[in-house]
Amino acid sequence: MLAAHVLENGMGGASLRPLAKAAGTSDRMLIYHFGNKETLVADLLEYIAGVYSAALDMAMGEQRPSTRRECFERILDLGQQPAMQPFMKLWWEIVAGSAREMPGYKAAAEAMMAKQLAWLEGQLPEDDPDPAGGARYLMTLLEGTLMLRTVGHGETAREGLVASELFAP
Repeated sequence: MLAAHVLENGMGGASLRPLAKAAGTSDRMLIYHFGNKETLVADLLEYIAGVYSAALDMAMGEQRPSTRRECFERILDLGQQPAMQPFMKLWWEIVAGSAREMPGYKAAAEAMMAKQLAWLEGQLPEDDPDPAGGARYLMTLLEGTLMLRTVGHGETAREGLVASELFAP
């Protein structure tokens, strides 16, 4: 309930009263259960990141990609699906909050990115010579590509990918 509320309304809707209403309880009960709002938000974002990771796992399928490019394309395709847009919007909100140095946002972004990098390492081909470096490389390409598409520069992203070693002919 809380996750659906935040995915639909963003972090701006993450004040205690709207969250309590979404959970069918009072703001005092939320504080009682979580201790404070910061813990509530951190736990909520961790849960949402887990849901996102599960969706990624399902989309990747049981067979690991045979190349970094295939891995990148599978993840990029998923990131553009309508069902994933609430997650993407929330991610960009967290990134913006981190850039604005809003309390809790940088820690949330760092934790989410660390988990995504670890997950991505496990998705690379089994014979990848540098899974840690490959994950960081692909994450940079993915984040840049998705951001450029979000701001209306999909063509810029496409041209940049064509120029990269991953998509070189």
